[in-house]
Amino acid sequence: MCDERALDDMDAFERRRDGVTRREFGTLTAGAGLAMVLPSPAGAESIEGSDVVVTTPDGRADAYFVHPAKGRHPGVLMWPDAFGLRPAMKEMAGRLAKSGYAVLVVNPYYRSGPAPLPEPGTDFSVPEGREKIMALIGTLSPETHARDAKAFVDHLDAQASVDTGRQMGTLGYCMGGPMVVRTAAARADRIGAGASFHGGPLVTDGPDSPHLRASEIDARFLFAIAENDDEQQPEAKDVLRRAFSEAGLEAEIEVYAGALHGWCPPDSRVYNEEQAERAWSRLLVLFDEALG
Repeated sequence: MCDERALDDMDAFERRRDGVTRREFGTLTAGAGLAMVLPSPAGAESIEGSDVVVTTPDGRADAYFVHPAKGRHPGVLMWPDAFGLRPAMKEMAGRLAKSGYAVLVVNPYYRSGPAPLPEPGTDFSVPEGREKIMALIGTLSPETHARDAKAFVDHLDAQASVDTGRQMGTLGYCMGGPMVVRTAAARADRIGAGASFHGGPLVTDGPDSPHLRASEIDARFLFAIAENDDEQQPEAKDVLRRAFSEAGLEAEIEVYAGALHGWCPPDSRVYNEEQAERAWSRLLVLFDEALG
C-alpha cells in the first residue's frame, strides 16, 4: 500500500533503474508512448472506446468504456489505483478489450469532480501531493465501494456489447484491490472472477476488512502481491488463503518477487515490465477459465 516505506522503495528503485528518468515517466503519465509499452495480444480484436457517464446513487460518474467492435462479450469492471482514471488505465482497459472483453474503467473520485483526479503530475512522494491524494481517498468508504459497484455492474449489463448470459469480471490496482473484493460481494450474482494487483489494505483488524467478505462471494480470485507489501504485512497472504479456502473459493495468491507496490501500470515509477506481463498473463487465464 502507498506509505512511507513504499516511497523509500520507489526512490531506491529509481536510483537503480537505467535509462528512464522521472521526467520520462511523467511523459508516460500524460499518455505518450503507452502503446509502445503495452503489446497487443495475438489475434487482437478490433475495439471501440468512448468516454461515458454512469448514474449512481451519489451522482454522475465519468468513466471509459471499451469493447470489441463486434459481438457480445463478458463485461469487466476495472478499478484504478490511487492516481485515478487516466490515459494509462484507458490503455490497459483497451488492451483487455482486445482480448475479448467489454471493459468499464471508472473515475472512483467522481464525487469530487471529473477525471483526471488527482491532477496530472501530482507526486505522492511530496507532502502536498500526498495530502491531495489522501484527501481524495478519504471521500471513499466500503459503503461507497458497494454502492458504486452495483451501479457500474448494472451499467455494463445494459450495454449491447455485454453478454449478460456470461459471468462478469472485475480487477483493480492498489486501492482498487479492496474495491474488487467488495464488488464481488455486492454483486455475487454477476461477478465470476476478481483480480487484485498490489491491492491494499485487503486484511485489517476492522470489522469492514475486505477478507471478511469472502463468505459472500461466488467467484474465482487472483491476488498478485508486491514483494514490499508482503514484507510489511507477511501474514496477510495466509489470512487471505484461509478466508477464501473456508468459503470454498478458488484463489491464486502469489507474492511477485522483486515487484514493488505499484509495479503493474506502465506509468508507475516502479513499473516492472517482466512481472507486470506475468501478472497480466495470469489475469487472462483467470478470465478465460472463469468467464469463457
